[in-house]
Amino acid sequence: MSEIVIKDLYRDTKKYNNKEVILEGWVKTIRDSKTFGFIELNDGSFFKNVQVVITDKLENFEKVAKLSIYSCIKVIGKLIITENAKQPFEIQATNIEILSECDKDYPLQKKRHSFEYLRTIAHLRPRTNTFNAVFRIRSVTAFAIHEYFQNNGYVYVHTPIITCADCEGSAEMFKLTTMDLKKELPKDQDGKTDFSRDLFGKETYITGSGQLHGETFASAFGKIYTFGPTLRSENSNTKTHANEFWMIEPEISFCDLDELMDIEEDCLKYIVKKVMERCPEEIDFCDKFIEKGLKEKLNKLLNSEFVRIDHKDVIDILKKADKKWEFEPDYGEDLAKEHEKYITEYFNGPVFVKNWPKDIKSYYMKLNPDGKTVAAVDLEVPGAGEIMGGSQREEDYEKLLKVIKERKMDADQIYWYLDLRRYGSNIHSGFGLGFERLLMYITGIENIRDVIPYPRTPKNCDF
Repeated sequence: MSEIVIKDLYRDTKKYNNKEVILEGWVKTIRDSKTFGFIELNDGSFFKNVQVVITDKLENFEKVAKLSIYSCIKVIGKLIITENAKQPFEIQATNIEILSECDKDYPLQKKRHSFEYLRTIAHLRPRTNTFNAVFRIRSVTAFAIHEYFQNNGYVYVHTPIITCADCEGSAEMFKLTTMDLKKELPKDQDGKTDFSRDLFGKETYITGSGQLHGETFASAFGKIYTFGPTLRSENSNTKTHANEFWMIEPEISFCDLDELMDIEEDCLKYIVKKVMERCPEEIDFCDKFIEKGLKEKLNKLLNSEFVRIDHKDVIDILKKADKKWEFEPDYGEDLAKEHEKYITEYFNGPVFVKNWPKDIKSYYMKLNPDGKTVAAVDLEVPGAGEIMGGSQREEDYEKLLKVIKERKMDADQIYWYLDLRRYGSNIHSGFGLGFERLLMYITGIENIRDVIPYPRTPKNCDF
């Protein structure tokens, strides 16, 4: 590959003015007449293309002029600044080598394609402007996440994919086995599948969360985070659900719910700010073609003071609203999408909804003094609804054990998690941030299938 890439030319154009450059890339468009033509070239290093001017002085002009879209070429030419033209500069080619020609039946011709169609050719869709922008933003967002936590003293922990720990409910976890499902499975004395004869000697799952294992490391390092793939088997075919997605899960010792909300707000603002700084061309594209007003929305988030309000008070507001609800708000229930939308519009910005009814939240959350609610918090943002969910964890051994028994869970299965409450227990908190939902918010993309390279959803496991 040549040393110079298109990104270099855009970032420091004057450096290369009137100088010979060598570029290798793909033909995005080509226009020609009898004696000259224009090629839009992209090498993957930058969102924008570079215009290459070709003339009949090239030995292979006629062949180059008839190249199909996405043929691969090597260009040698002089960079000329074009101050009064649409593009800031162009390359006047002196030599073009055809590295490979693209077949004429290439499915991405120069026209608009629906997102549904592009999902059927997921191996080619990163070549479109939309998905080139989305997946570059995905890369930059991932780096910003690591940067935030590394800059703030967190230790990055790789929690296991294979687990026997039930964090979010085994009904939503994929079961794992090496037993031959085409044959009759071995049974134990009770007539149930005998998992003692499986590879791990017990029933195992593919993780639905790295939280429990993350807490064990937080009790040693103080502040940790996980960032990796998560799988859930729920048969939910919506725009915001996928069976395979990525999660960011920090766990922080000596941190209560108020401090956790400070961290969540700081983290989200940092990530959004860095993406806007580092992907200006991609964000401009998304603002123009994906979600009108996207930049205004993101800038508003950066300048907002996030509201903090109890779940009970949110329900009060919803019940007093002059609005007919599809799902009637209730003090003991979760918030529906319509409720999330209303409450962010009501406060005109992001809202932390905290202190939730204990019966609809997870067993590990800190019981509040009222005995009815837990120290849980969801962050609702305009246009996307819930984007973060967290809680102060229950640090009291007896209280946690009582909840586990009340919910008829197997305490022996997570004895090691309970041990944390016996050996140097402390106030601690954590949250989960769905990476793809964050990307939907940053890009304006409406369907989670379009921010994941190869989406895994019910009845869909192509590629």
